[in-house]
Amino acid sequence: MNPKRLYLSNTDKKLCGVCGGLGEYFGIDSTLLRLVWVVFGLTGAGILAYFAAALVVPKAPY
Repeated sequence: MNPKRLYLSNTDKKLCGVCGGLGEYFGIDSTLLRLVWVVFGLTGAGILAYFAAALVVPKAPY
């Protein structure tokens, strides 16, 4: 049994694929994650967290 892994999405992405990858990982709609991330981004910390995740999370091998 293969463990579940978090990857940047190659197919469902607007900027870097972070929200698409999180949506695939948790099995939820990536649009909802994008809306939450925009609200979180208005605080300023969300923008930094998004690009940190884009640098740390690996790209999908498929």
